[in-house]
Amino acid sequence: MEKPKKKGVFPWLALAVIIAGSFLLMVRSSSGESAIMDELAHIPAGYGYVAKGDYRLNPEHPPLVKIISALPIAAVGFNFPTNIKAWTTDVNGQWDMGTAFLYHSGNDADKIVGLARIGPMILTLILILMTYIWSKQMMGEKWAIIPTTVIALSPTFLAHGHYVTTDIGAALGVLGATYFFVKSLEKPTAKNIIFAGLFFGIAQLLKFSMVLLVPYFILLAAVYGTAKAIRNGKGHKIKAFFGQAGTQLKNLFFISVIGCALIYPVYFATTKNYPIERQVSDTKFILNSYGGGPNENACKEMKIRCIAETTISMAASPVLRPYAEYILGFLMVSQRASGGNTGYFMGEVSATGWTAYFPVVFLLKEPLPILALAALGLILAVIRILKKPLSTVGKRLVDYLGTNLSEFSMITFIAIYAFVSIRSPLNIGIRHLMPMLPFVYILSIASLKNWSYKHNRVIVVILIAWLGIETAFAAPNYISYFNEIGGGKWNGYRYVTDSNYDWGQDLKRLKNFTEKNNIDRIAVDYFGGGDPEYYLGDKNEPWWSSKGDPRAQDIEWAAISINSIQQAKGKTHEGFYRKPEDEYSWLKNPYEPYAKAGTSIFIYKLVD
Repeated sequence: MEKPKKKGVFPWLALAVIIAGSFLLMVRSSSGESAIMDELAHIPAGYGYVAKGDYRLNPEHPPLVKIISALPIAAVGFNFPTNIKAWTTDVNGQWDMGTAFLYHSGNDADKIVGLARIGPMILTLILILMTYIWSKQMMGEKWAIIPTTVIALSPTFLAHGHYVTTDIGAALGVLGATYFFVKSLEKPTAKNIIFAGLFFGIAQLLKFSMVLLVPYFILLAAVYGTAKAIRNGKGHKIKAFFGQAGTQLKNLFFISVIGCALIYPVYFATTKNYPIERQVSDTKFILNSYGGGPNENACKEMKIRCIAETTISMAASPVLRPYAEYILGFLMVSQRASGGNTGYFMGEVSATGWTAYFPVVFLLKEPLPILALAALGLILAVIRILKKPLSTVGKRLVDYLGTNLSEFSMITFIAIYAFVSIRSPLNIGIRHLMPMLPFVYILSIASLKNWSYKHNRVIVVILIAWLGIETAFAAPNYISYFNEIGGGKWNGYRYVTDSNYDWGQDLKRLKNFTEKNNIDRIAVDYFGGGDPEYYLGDKNEPWWSSKGDPRAQDIEWAAISINSIQQAKGKTHEGFYRKPEDEYSWLKNPYEPYAKAGTSIFIYKLVD
């Protein structure tokens, strides 16, 4: 009798090392950084949800990441100023509340930010673990270590995996929800359907763009159900087709009900102390401009206005107002996504976005060894497909879905998400591609594993070692990482900025520079979530281009965020207007600073 094979210990030890290493890299990067732009809003909002049970801040993003981030802050306890205008009367006064909470209430801002970032880092580690679990089922435990390592060492995930934003949540939401939905398709047991519903709901609580899972899951169910009917129907394919249609619709219904039901208690807990009158007035104010603003004939004139009116009515209901807050956030983010965002890309400034943005950013920001893995994996997959006769495509697709549903689901999501992203005018960073990147990594490695070439493992090891070297040289400035084609972490700003390069992470490093060089006064044009006054004190002189040359006020130093420089100096896109006084015409050689604080704040010595 053959003895059963013992499970290998090495893969799990390797996984533990990978997770620990990724965590330490994120901690090291976080410890030297100030708050980035979005954290200024997300951190106080999360604290308001957890400590006060009040959702008046940052309704345009779901609560789950913010809640997880706020738990350690609330456990310690900090002074949360609920007596200021940003909380008492302002509608969604998130930015002013963030400034007051972090910097003007006697709190230790660095301690708050550091504690808040523990939550996103844990989510990143869960993402790494889930990548291994799913990859192991697809390609075996040893090969599963490779895509797991890629995520753990990815500069993009190391950067955005430790920030209090919804981006790492979106990546985890897609991976987790798709994993359990695929299991529910392959084996539609009550347990699998419940888990699929729970993770679908969790995804909706992580980022509003996860609504994309709805058409994605419907498409997967339709394709898989049709293939199963063809494969098992034999002489009764029509009957099998309708049987599958009924089964898939029933399962989709239960999954959606479970997911929607999960949203309610989370929003209920975070709105329980949000005065109902205040929620109604805030909702009215925010939705006043949505679709032209609500009015008495809204339902007849425009469906969008009808949605706005319905949301306001729900906000007035003690029972329905948790869902009203969820719908409000979705409406806000959908309006912003369609409106675009002012940004710099390839020498140009625009507020309407660029079709080439995400493809170019992907090619410039992803490490070359990852691009090589993806390109090689894609080429090998195409070759394998082309080797088979076209006449058997239908049968092969049916058979393929029966044994490779995980792979098909990943390919489908990448196609859908890439299409939606390219069409979106909201071009603010590679972080918006994070939901599809784990699938890109897994599929690339799976394709290489199936390569018959005897040295395929050697090639993979070389590329992973190369990635490790890239990550080591990028540390701790992961957010500013660009590959060699993109100019590296020191010159990537020439192509694109915002959260790809400069999100305000280097303010603490500017403080260190002023102390080291005994600077007693410096003009600061800063983009980010930090507070120059908090870190620089009396040395700080708030500045902007139209204020003129600092030397006229006897200021010999200037510090300007590269995001501000690029938006001031880049060529304006057709239809975009910029005032001449906002172009830093008094700044000589803006791309030749005296020094840099980290990678993103350029420091100029104005007097020799």
